[in-house]
Amino acid sequence: MSVPQVVIVGRPNVGKSSLLNWLSGLRLAIVEDRPGVTRDRVDYLMEHEDRFFELVDTGGIGNQDEDNLTQHIEEQIQTAIDSASVILLVVDVRQGLIPLDEEVAQRLRHLDVPVICIANKADVPSFDDQASDFYRLGRGKIIPVSATQNRNRGVLLNMILERLPPPDVDGEEAPDAEPEMKVAIVGRRNVGKSTFCNTLAQAQRMIVSEVPGTTRDSVDIRFELDDKSFVAIDTPGIRRRQSQGASIDFYGTHRAQRSIRRADVVFLFLDATQRISKVDKQLCDYISQNYKPCVLVVNKWDVMAKSMPTEKWVRYLHDQFRTMRFAPIAFVTGETGKNVKALLNHGQMLFKQSRQRVSTGQLNRLLRDAIQRTPPPLFQNRRPKVYYATQVGIQPPTIVLFCNNPRALSQPYQRYLLSSVREQFNFEEVPIKLYLRKRRSSDSRDQINAEGGVQNAE
Repeated sequence: MSVPQVVIVGRPNVGKSSLLNWLSGLRLAIVEDRPGVTRDRVDYLMEHEDRFFELVDTGGIGNQDEDNLTQHIEEQIQTAIDSASVILLVVDVRQGLIPLDEEVAQRLRHLDVPVICIANKADVPSFDDQASDFYRLGRGKIIPVSATQNRNRGVLLNMILERLPPPDVDGEEAPDAEPEMKVAIVGRRNVGKSTFCNTLAQAQRMIVSEVPGTTRDSVDIRFELDDKSFVAIDTPGIRRRQSQGASIDFYGTHRAQRSIRRADVVFLFLDATQRISKVDKQLCDYISQNYKPCVLVVNKWDVMAKSMPTEKWVRYLHDQFRTMRFAPIAFVTGETGKNVKALLNHGQMLFKQSRQRVSTGQLNRLLRDAIQRTPPPLFQNRRPKVYYATQVGIQPPTIVLFCNNPRALSQPYQRYLLSSVREQFNFEEVPIKLYLRKRRSSDSRDQINAEGGVQNAE
């Protein structure tokens, strides 16, 4: 399973950002005594009692942004809520229950995830009685906390752990049937996505037309191949924001993005008869930001096969999509089904790669060898120390690297370490999520040194 997300929500100015900073022990989010400061999501990888989870801060629900970014803030909040394993509903015990708190609670009422109601700013026990008003929100036990006075931090963290999904036992999956792979088929308008889906389903399940923009919603199509079941998610064609004149185009874009987020593998469709556009690059960036395994699918290849070699297209795509150089490239003809089966088999391989686990011992032996070959560059005239690493999640494979100073490991060196992981283990064509964390002083696990040996940490 992926690293679970614990999402902090609430109306403006109830102390959500202060809560994130308090729980993480770092000043990650800007805290000001006015609404609307937090706009984009802010997240941090937390560890408590040997469990990892991502803590996500969001903007205030119901805030009217002074810079006309209300719509953007709302998108970010909904994205976080959609991905949440646990939700922290934050209220202000000093201001008491107000109608906007009830509106926020109503929005969460039908979600199938645990919600913990936190009465913030309860600096002294005398505020605890005032928290009883919030039982009207229907969220059970209210946890009074104070970031400034460090009240009930351990109680809250333990409560979060109790509501997280159960961890994998020894990194092994439960002995159930192999999971169904969900494939999102995305791309700009008229690149042949619906025709491809019809070929998969071997029936006219979608409206196929030469008029761009026929598909206006995301539709799931179930099919079987070699006794394995799949779900293909056909999505509306995307066009530039300046061209989104109707609300139906706006919502179509968001449905496509949501389909990407819930997919296991994404097929990014490109038209062999057209050049790569800004929309293609935006979609690629969105897929990359969500760490989704992706196949770059060059469709309508029967038209171009004789006039352009595949090698030239590969070089062209690598030049256009620099963040996706590891992604495989497929050349297909969706209308006739040419190479479609091979594409699905490759998608299944990516799905399996994204679910692979590497033992901590294997991972640290690889890092030892990689650091021996190329030590990290000096930072402020000192050699950074890398202590150990562990894989904490799958889909995407998520690795936490413990070191003495996370800022000391440059982005190029992080890419070098990830490249070493790709070469050695079965992650050649899928994105890997890497977190750098400073090792706690109480942690005495060994240090991987630049000479390739292992020595006891000081």
